[in-house]
Amino acid sequence: MYKLDIKKLKISNNDNILVDISFNINSSTALIGESGSGKSLTLKSLLNLLPDSLNLKKDINSNFTLNSETIGLIPQNPFTSLSPMTKISKQFFCSKKKQQDLLKLVDLNDEVLNKFPSQLSGGQIQRVIIAIALSKDIKLLLLDEPTTALDVKNKENIIKLVDQLVKRLNILILFVTHDIESIKDLCENIVIINKGRIVEKGSTKEILNKPNNDYTKKLIDSNFKNKDFRK
Repeated sequence: MYKLDIKKLKISNNDNILVDISFNINSSTALIGESGSGKSLTLKSLLNLLPDSLNLKKDINSNFTLNSETIGLIPQNPFTSLSPMTKISKQFFCSKKKQQDLLKLVDLNDEVLNKFPSQLSGGQIQRVIIAIALSKDIKLLLLDEPTTALDVKNKENIIKLVDQLVKRLNILILFVTHDIESIKDLCENIVIINKGRIVEKGSTKEILNKPNNDYTKKLIDSNFKNKDFRK
């Protein structure tokens, strides 16, 4: 199994430390926090996409090489992630046979390859983006609020699909979101971040059932309208 140990990750500007965290990704992991908590900065730092105005210090160990070929990204807004004037087949960088295999993997038929993004539903576009990410030999899949722009049905279907892919392909995922409910059955571990600091981390089941931090408790209460989720 692949492993990623973030021993120290510090992001700062000239005046303030914006993120200062350490955590492991040894299984399906969720990074949870409200808007502005530091989730996106953490994600961008792993992709080396931070703006030049920010300073980055990181000490990361992994049992695989971290680069653009081993890390895949599922962005927040699927509708702006593909070229609108280009057919789906031209947005892959692999053979036609592999494109067909990848689409089958995400439960789409190869008719999609001859369509433009505007001819697809939001759920179909998100599946295409997942297939494109999997066209590389990735070891780590980063998901940046991937269900925010989707309706409830498509959201549930994408979560189920990601769960199936993780188990089938034996890859790591870091699911970045403010929506705890969406990952409660997907991620084994969660990391709760607030104002650039980790306030709680551990087993998803244990933290949902017995959170220790007040911020975590508030997040859980605001996410779950049905308090029977613990059963």
